Amino acid sequence: MLKIFSKSPPPRFLFAHPAHLVACGFGSGLSPLAPGSAGSLFALLSFPLLRSSMGEAEFFAFLLVCFAAGIPAVQKTARDYGKNDPGCVVWDEIVPFWFVLAFCPSDWLWRGAAFLLFRFFDIFKPQPARFFDEKVKNGFGIMADDLVAALYTLLVLSIFRLFQ
Repeated sequence: MLKIFSKSPPPRFLFAHPAHLVACGFGSGLSPLAPGSAGSLFALLSFPLLRSSMGEAEFFAFLLVCFAAGIPAVQKTARDYGKNDPGCVVWDEIVPFWFVLAFCPSDWLWRGAAFLLFRFFDIFKPQPARFFDEKVKNGFGIMADDLVAALYTLLVLSIFRLFQ
């Protein structure tokens, strides 16, 4: 579902539990306007620093840990906030978008296109993303639907690269 405007929790919610800080993207998910896009923007801006500080194998291990640790973090945060997938939970946007950026050419035109495509697939949730969003009501479902959006994004970017 499209979440352009979202009632954000108060900033103190971030610090009520470490899972909240992570799940809310270190505050990026508190944006009252398009929190999912704010989380994706956080990923876009933090990616160069993260990627340059790790080798390839380390970075992909880091992504696996972030995804796995994100499952209980987003589940706890969603439960504590009282919604299945509240707009303030953006870790599910951040980690899959870091994954997309790892395969994306480094110029800003490609990264901008990746951002727009990822947001498109995250918002419209083509199958099986919709299945995870609607039927898997836990931390894995929250994280998995965005991983599917990331895979669709990479597929479209790969097609674009064929015609480059």
